[in-house]
Amino acid sequence: MELKEYLDIIIKRKWLIILLPLIVAMISAYVSFYVLDQLYEANTTLYIINKSGGSEYPIVYNDLLVGQQLVKDYKEIAKSRRITGEVIKELDLKNISSSMLSNKINVNAKSDTRLIEIKVQDNSPQMAVDIANKLAEVFTKEIMNIMKVENVSIVDIAQLPEHPIKPRPIMNIAVAFMMGLLAALGISFVIEYLDDTIKTADDVEKYLGLTVLGTIPEFTKN
Repeated sequence: MELKEYLDIIIKRKWLIILLPLIVAMISAYVSFYVLDQLYEANTTLYIINKSGGSEYPIVYNDLLVGQQLVKDYKEIAKSRRITGEVIKELDLKNISSSMLSNKINVNAKSDTRLIEIKVQDNSPQMAVDIANKLAEVFTKEIMNIMKVENVSIVDIAQLPEHPIKPRPIMNIAVAFMMGLLAALGISFVIEYLDDTIKTADDVEKYLGLTVLGTIPEFTKN
């Protein structure tokens, strides 16, 4: 199939190629603005310091390695039932279990540092902030009982997020439009491929392999 034939198919099915992406994009816009719940994210940062038994020692290379290993351990502890259960209790959260709260929490270690970033997602921006700050508070308190050392400090407290992180209407609409466009093109080419009816003299030569000797012109009444 030559380029001209592709263009002819696109021109023939132009309304499908125009309307389908627009319809899909409008549906995506409606779902993004009126159906999907907005999700907010608040974050707080913790720092693992070298402090044991009430005295602080100079930081050396081995301390950094130990600190980075502790970060990995603390990531798991921060989402444990012991911590999340205490957060639920102190915030008096209703109809939420430790596992449900854990799913709202994402704990990341910043590369080559001893910093832990705790992110909390919730439909309410204020609730996301409250959970993040309470989680950091409970974690720094409970870690002393768990690890028998005082070596976690809060660097940044969570701030009220101004904008939701999800959904992203513009991105959703753009992706939906492109998907609709690709679908429309695909449908157009499939319809054309399956259509084996003879419409023109060129179709006779193309599909039947016969030479056209003549054609009857179409007459219209005046």
